[in-house]
Amino acid sequence: KPLVLLGYGIGALSKFVFPLATTLPWLVGARFADRFGKGIRGAPRDALIADITPAEVRGRSFGVRQTLDTMGGMGGPLLALGAMALFAGDFRAAFWVAVIPAVLCIVLIIVGVEEPARKPSASPAPRWRFTDARRLPRSFWIIVGIAGVLTLARFSEAFLLLRMLNVGAPVAQAPLVMVAMTFAYALTAYPAGAAFDRGHAPALLGSGLAALVVADLVLARADDVPAVLAGAALWGLHMGLTQGLLDTLVAKVAPPDLRGTAFGLFNLVTGLSLLTASVLAGWLWDTQGPAFTFYAGAAFALLAACALALRRDLLRAMARPPK
Repeated sequence: KPLVLLGYGIGALSKFVFPLATTLPWLVGARFADRFGKGIRGAPRDALIADITPAEVRGRSFGVRQTLDTMGGMGGPLLALGAMALFAGDFRAAFWVAVIPAVLCIVLIIVGVEEPARKPSASPAPRWRFTDARRLPRSFWIIVGIAGVLTLARFSEAFLLLRMLNVGAPVAQAPLVMVAMTFAYALTAYPAGAAFDRGHAPALLGSGLAALVVADLVLARADDVPAVLAGAALWGLHMGLTQGLLDTLVAKVAPPDLRGTAFGLFNLVTGLSLLTASVLAGWLWDTQGPAFTFYAGAAFALLAACALALRRDLLRAMARPPK
């Protein structure tokens, strides 16, 4: 809980900087602090969810987490649109509105989150060592490898906003693309978690990859706002089918005493993959154009599908429901 509170607390504090910032370095610093907080809270939050959830419904639990997270992601852009309309395009006033949910988040963590009960031990807890990562099973590293390749195909959602502007949408309407993406994400995350609990992980991951390929192709060929919104919705469908599934697999195969370590390594690899993918996408956007950027994303998604096909039997065995 202290780590979760620290991570969300840093993110909440960064929200106060955005309306007060007067120069670009302040904005970059606030954004960096927000992502730094996300890095701190992600692994302990997911490990906490895994610890307090019965194994037979763990897919549903991560589905709920993804659904609520994306509902906030959908409400945020809608709130931003409303604030921009209310304050006649005043970005500073809109950013002050964002402070309110950030503070409410901290209050909820303080009063509503409890650590799971742990068995008392006569000996002190051992210190973590880098060599402990060797105790993570081979199946964990296979999951991390698949997730890393998959993340290379799914660069930053900021490129969805850029594509929206690229086809001529007004700046005030650009957040609609995030609403479309997060609506599809929220709609599918819990059903996907329930399907995982019934042993359908390979089909879910395969369907998610297919959705990403189609999303990239639609976005590559888009020439108007409706086409971009359709591509964004397919992008969100991919997220809903795959993200909770990968978290659930990590929670399932990692030893209970190394769940935090496992989620930390998982987030490290996928974070580096996302950074690499986003830098590459930005370079392709500037040198080859938007269409080529999304075609490249589709190619990486097909590469991830090939990796999945090679490990389909192992994935099915890992995702088998507990007896």
